[in-house]
Amino acid sequence: MATVTVQFTYFTGFRRAIFNNPRLIGSWDENGRYSQQWRSQQMQPIIAEDGCPGFQTTVELDDSQIGWLFRWGVMLDSPAGNNLWGIPTEINDRNSSDRYRSFTLQSPNNNQPQQERYYLVYSRRLGAQLYHFPGQSQPGLRFAVWAPNARNVEVVFGNRSSGYIADDVFREDPDFGMDPNLGPFPMSRTEEGIWQTDVTVSSELADFSRFDHIPYMFRIVNEGGRVVYRTDLYSRCQIGKGNINPDGKPFSNRYSDTQDRPFSGNYQDLDGTKSCSVVINPDTVTRHFQEPVWPELEFIPEEEFWSNEFSLERPVPQRVEDLVIYELHVGALGYGQNRPGNFEDAIALLPYLVQLGVNAVELLPMSEFRDEVNWGYETSHYFALEYSAGGRDQLKHFIRECHCYGIAVILDVVYNHFNPDGERAEWAYDSDLPEHNIYYWYEGNSGDYFYPDGRRFPEGGYLDNVSTGFAPRFYEEMVRKMFISSAVTLMEEFHVDGFRVDQTTSIHSYNALHLDGRPMGNANIFGAKFLREWTRTMKLIQPNAILIAEDHSDWEPVTESPDVGGLGFDAAWYANFYHHLIGDARQGTEYAKLIPTAGYGTNEPLAMDYFAGALGWSGHHKVVYHESHDEAGNAYFEEGGHRVESRRTIAEAVNSAPLIGETRRYAEARCRFAVGVSILSAGTPMFLMGEEIGAQKPYRYSDFIDNREDLIGDRQTNGQRLFRFYQDLIQLRHNYSGLRSHLIDILYVHNANRVIAFKRWDVSGEFLIVASLNNHPFRSGYTINNSRIGDGQWREIFNSDASLYGGDSIGNYGINISATNGYINPIVPANGFVVFQG
Repeated sequence: MATVTVQFTYFTGFRRAIFNNPRLIGSWDENGRYSQQWRSQQMQPIIAEDGCPGFQTTVELDDSQIGWLFRWGVMLDSPAGNNLWGIPTEINDRNSSDRYRSFTLQSPNNNQPQQERYYLVYSRRLGAQLYHFPGQSQPGLRFAVWAPNARNVEVVFGNRSSGYIADDVFREDPDFGMDPNLGPFPMSRTEEGIWQTDVTVSSELADFSRFDHIPYMFRIVNEGGRVVYRTDLYSRCQIGKGNINPDGKPFSNRYSDTQDRPFSGNYQDLDGTKSCSVVINPDTVTRHFQEPVWPELEFIPEEEFWSNEFSLERPVPQRVEDLVIYELHVGALGYGQNRPGNFEDAIALLPYLVQLGVNAVELLPMSEFRDEVNWGYETSHYFALEYSAGGRDQLKHFIRECHCYGIAVILDVVYNHFNPDGERAEWAYDSDLPEHNIYYWYEGNSGDYFYPDGRRFPEGGYLDNVSTGFAPRFYEEMVRKMFISSAVTLMEEFHVDGFRVDQTTSIHSYNALHLDGRPMGNANIFGAKFLREWTRTMKLIQPNAILIAEDHSDWEPVTESPDVGGLGFDAAWYANFYHHLIGDARQGTEYAKLIPTAGYGTNEPLAMDYFAGALGWSGHHKVVYHESHDEAGNAYFEEGGHRVESRRTIAEAVNSAPLIGETRRYAEARCRFAVGVSILSAGTPMFLMGEEIGAQKPYRYSDFIDNREDLIGDRQTNGQRLFRFYQDLIQLRHNYSGLRSHLIDILYVHNANRVIAFKRWDVSGEFLIVASLNNHPFRSGYTINNSRIGDGQWREIFNSDASLYGGDSIGNYGINISATNGYINPIVPANGFVVFQG
């Protein structure tokens, strides 16, 4: 029997060897013929050319099967469990969620095996990567880029001083040209549309050290024959920490998009989204947090860097239920400095956060974004870290310090849109045709779209998704892999503990044709496919990865397993909790808006029942918050010709009245109510930086840099009582597992009296919380009746009205409160709450 040899390789794409017992599973029988009964055989471990573990085996298939379509996959053991399917990628069929690879058996080619490969991630496949040659101790360098429409691709190099290569200047221009002593290096195209260098053609690439920290770009002859310069979307570093875009114009007109000043020729002034990419060794880390030169001089192996990462005395939490999350914008630190905040400021804040008691920080996006003064939600390069904050190595130093303090690090990531000013990044990467704009979803052909007056409207085929840019091309596996691989890189190389994925509803629900706004269900289906592939990959590699979705659909499958049709997240942001509790920039009566309504100082009824519904739903795998970056100054509505903007909680609590004397006491009391029902809910609590000291300046996208608060200073002055309250309440949650469970029961609601009572519990005990936004205390007790309270004694263990928090000490101190036949009569303070343990 004549056979065809097929070699199967499974590439992990990261350095840790965490998979064991790999088995190839394929649709053939013991005779090498197609079979619906899939056959299994062991695979052998290898170290692949990228220096990462992989698995390989060969199969002999009957040559009578040439032209037949076969399917295959890999079963393996991982930290997530045994006998797991190692292919998280779903097939490219909107009607199927099956996960397998397929190939057509080919005629033998010079007796070489037919190659079938699967890359779990592309972290070490694309970009400027270490390349390990058999028998050589020192690695070389290989460049690879996905550009399926390109006519030709080369790697070109800039200089470290300027870090910029212009589109339309001569090579010898010292500020804007290429390095005349290095390259360019030709690249050849593979069947997948990946272009890569070949060391046998360019022997200089055999020595990686020669190129370490050298700036480079890809010079592409695009589909239409136009020469364009493109950054490496897999680059580990984009040079520059400023906001200047030289734009390749004559020097007198080289101005930034955002500032009317010329490019100095110094790389530090560049906007990193437009500058050169930089060759980086991902297996080393700077020994020191900061050095006075770039590139830095002292690097150590990553194993040495991470060797003292954890403390036995302060373990890092691994369950989403155990977290109290502090939402931290690094750029908004640096109070009193004439610059945005950076990782040095963030590390200096860690003792403060430890004293506060939070055990997780959620960083606003830190991957390369446009402009140094930014929230970070305009990502251009997903593997590079924003240099204005300190860059890749300083982020690693920050994460290591967090872990030493027992603090988990969650990173915001943005996949629903790219940087809208990404002409050197994703936009028109290798073609000027909209339908071949490879990173963007485009329907049909550009010649199909017209304005009503008959003019062509080529942008009509892109998709909007309620974000600040067109939707990514989620049906393209290479696009999905870029997002997935970047997250794995952050998890593996940076030791990030988890992610908050920005606006997932834009990915799986909001897609609409730009032409006329008609819904695009196909795009929603593939968006959901992407999210399942993303979460499956994260959990296969790191089962304790904390995966949070900013999802406003309230669609329960968001937090269900992909194996039953869910998206696989551990928790989802719960915006309705905020809108009922604060909701300061939501017009209409559909939300309770408790705090701003109470802030008018009247005694009218509040919609406590509306809020009760949100509080009860918090146990459905939700992250709840009384303030987030989106809500602390950027939301607004128009009413009576006036713009009503969202504000910080303490400002809402008294309708922006001056925070002095009794007004501040009322404001802080209502703040304590808002924090209390969040921390004591059945969700995972989160709050925005500064809430703990009563930050009152609006936190807006446009001018946050001018409204920074003195966190450490205010903790010792105006914010000391509120800070102490946060400390004690957070510690209360840490102390009792019943306050961290998903179990909650709303026992009582009274709108006119502004009272709500609910129970929290687990097997270790029960807790009763009675909260009031009434402006007057119930000194003689407040009667609550519900048979689910149960008979017995209840002891007050926390009172938000304690004098050390600035309250009036009205409560149930030193006595047990009896519950009989479902009746209980606790004393309840004004604008506060009490916690009882049963």
